[in-house]
Amino acid sequence: MQCFIYKSLKKDELYLYLDKKDDFSALPADLFASLGRLQFVMELELTPERKLAREKVEKVIASLRAKGFFVQLPPTRLADPLSLANAKLH
Repeated sequence: MQCFIYKSLKKDELYLYLDKKDDFSALPADLFASLGRLQFVMELELTPERKLAREKVEKVIASLRAKGFFVQLPPTRLADPLSLANAKLH
């Protein structure tokens, strides 16, 4: 499955995958507005064998087929549990 990837210029590490290049019509208006300006990054052929850096390819393909888009959110930055425990002790 062919997809087109855009990065948000408003939110670091937020990416939008589309099933059609430059066709944002499948996105709800409020979601589209929240992404800010988007910059085209690359075109990619998705197959079940392909590995993606942060997402399961099956999840992306399923979303593209069902909705026409997939939003890859930035990774969560969790605090080190030991640091939190030490902070509570002091």
